[in-house]
Amino acid sequence: MSKPTPQAGDTVGGLVSWAVRGLTGASPSPLLDAELLIAHVLGMPRSSVLAFPERAVRTALGDEVERLIERRARGEPLAYLVRGQEFYSLPLRVTPAVLIPRPETELLVDEALAHLPRVEKRGVLDLGTGSGAIALAVKRARPEAVVTGADVSTAALAVARANAERLGLDVRFVESDWFERLAGERFDLIVCNPPYVASGDRAFADLRFEPRLALDGGADGLEALRAVLAGAREHLNEGGLLLVEHGHDQREALVGLAEPLGWALVAAHRDLADHARVLVLAAGRADGR
Repeated sequence: MSKPTPQAGDTVGGLVSWAVRGLTGASPSPLLDAELLIAHVLGMPRSSVLAFPERAVRTALGDEVERLIERRARGEPLAYLVRGQEFYSLPLRVTPAVLIPRPETELLVDEALAHLPRVEKRGVLDLGTGSGAIALAVKRARPEAVVTGADVSTAALAVARANAERLGLDVRFVESDWFERLAGERFDLIVCNPPYVASGDRAFADLRFEPRLALDGGADGLEALRAVLAGAREHLNEGGLLLVEHGHDQREALVGLAEPLGWALVAAHRDLADHARVLVLAAGRADGR
């Protein structure tokens, strides 16, 4: 990509036009991406980019925009470039150490909140917390809940802790390989968005910038889900529930894994795209009772 000429890049509007040309064909939303990246570099909201196209841009900032546009054109996710992603109305910081929170995972938060009465001190575990997205969304909506986020990745936990501190949300974070360092602890609700992409899935070509650890669910995509199902029962209080996100084609297999381990299906939910997405499981309860 050639450097923007002074004529094309010396104003906000000129820089937007240049950036859109560079992203056309490489991004599904070149105009939006250009506006957001330029807003990020200039330290202003996107609305100001739209409102003041005549504003002058210093050469150094134009050069930084160019670098980000080139990275976006190579497929790097926008969230990593602007170092942030909104999730459940929370402005989260994200880095390549964590999975970018997806809109469909908001369903997991919705269901968690549906099972958490207000003004009750319930214990919640977000297993595989990553950026802390689920744990922090639950804590903000249910401040009386005692929320723990666990992850095996030290780098991911650093991101989660920084998000919690910046948002002023009191969530405890623990470095743990699933339940390894949670011995003896019990919760009223365990929520989990585990790695569930099969190792050989072609989707990894599009997910190459995100941490493989947070995505790869083994040969059949169910390896992490097996570990969660095997360990969660002894960490639930009586009447507690396990909520898991899963791949759109994994529901039948997941239910088949859960039932021999003593789990009963309480509810199954589909996301806004009408894909099977979340299971609510209970230990020792019959389906629907």
